[in-house]
Amino acid sequence: VQLQASGGGLVQTGGSLRLSCAASGRAINRYTIGWFRQAPGKEREFVGANRWSTGDTVYADSVKGRFTISRDNAKNTVYLQMNNLKPDDMAIYYCAATVQMLAPITTRRGYNYWGQGTQVTVSS
Repeated sequence: VQLQASGGGLVQTGGSLRLSCAASGRAINRYTIGWFRQAPGKEREFVGANRWSTGDTVYADSVKGRFTISRDNAKNTVYLQMNNLKPDDMAIYYCAATVQMLAPITTRRGYNYWGQGTQVTVSS
């Protein structure tokens, strides 16, 4: 499966953005989809993920209550709605996918497929 992340941009503190992760090559209804982000000079970190098998979604504590992951299987796309953005949210955001989770859902090694990333910039 190929993943294409988009929707990043420049937003003021407190603003909102919706990122999209469009998949091609395979239907993603049986894939767990995760979102990660990487700020300059920092490790790539987990943001949130949605399990296809149970439908549940988990989030990093830093984004809980502000970010929401949703799916549109008809469009083969997963979304990351980001509200009340803060300067600490500024990073390149990546989506990732896996059919079978062989590592914790919050870890990079749990995912086989990655998109190219989209930049989110938050001005203070």
